[in-house]
Amino acid sequence: MSRQQRDALDAVLRSLPRSEVPPTLEEQRSGFAAAVSRPAPEGVVTRRTVLGGRPALELEPADASGHLLYLHGGGYIVGSPDTHAGLVGELARRAGLRATSVDYRLAPEHPFPAAVDDGLAAYRELLESTDPRDLVMAGDSAGGGLSIATLLAAREAGLPQPAAVVVFSPWVDLTLSGASIRAKEGADPIFTEADVRAYADLYVGEGDRAHPLASPVFADLTGLPPLLVQAGANELLLDDAVRLAGRAGADGVEVTLEVAPGLPHVFQHHYGRLDEADAALDRAARFLTAHQPRTAGGRRAERSA
Repeated sequence: MSRQQRDALDAVLRSLPRSEVPPTLEEQRSGFAAAVSRPAPEGVVTRRTVLGGRPALELEPADASGHLLYLHGGGYIVGSPDTHAGLVGELARRAGLRATSVDYRLAPEHPFPAAVDDGLAAYRELLESTDPRDLVMAGDSAGGGLSIATLLAAREAGLPQPAAVVVFSPWVDLTLSGASIRAKEGADPIFTEADVRAYADLYVGEGDRAHPLASPVFADLTGLPPLLVQAGANELLLDDAVRLAGRAGADGVEVTLEVAPGLPHVFQHHYGRLDEADAALDRAARFLTAHQPRTAGGRRAERSA
């Protein structure tokens, strides 16, 4: 990764306008879509579908085998499969997996645990047609926390776990107790503590923010599949990632933690213009395919390198 790329990205993120007047929910959703959305990569076919009773976007690269369930980020209040079509499509292409990105219900219209219910319903339906050994999960930010919560809910429902899970900059502590929430405020070019607190307010309201399905960092993670956690060093949620990995390891989960120096929240969105984003997506793809039992998975991983 070049220092020039990293500094340029930081400057761009810091230059994004911030209004003194809090934006409306619709303004937040449209602004997020404008800032984040990238199209699916060339060669990845997209189709509208329904999974677990929710609209979803299927992304299928050529010669895909196995299935990736993806849960998008956005603080539980913004984002959609369309905003993440580029990121999900890139991960699916590099891993040689068919992906389904779920349009789970958002807060404040649908507060906790609506998103968890939707994640579990989507996962349950996929299991009806997919061997869990051929199924993997991934998510970013709130979608990373939701991926872990979905697997906890699946465990409690007696469902088998998938082969592996990858989370980018996961938000797993809605109590905001991690030290980096305050220590990294100046270093983070995207969020302030007030931003993150506002998202938690809308998602959980007066509910229990330490509930294991809202804040999986406080959950018993025993029995979850192999886990890869990627985060940037310059983000408020750094301690969420670090503590999630520590908790997983303490609970006997095979876990890998990667912290990229000088990089922001979900830096993987910047593939194609940031070397470390491409490298991180390649490692995530290899991690997912390496934990699938079929030899074809290994060949896919070699192609993505």
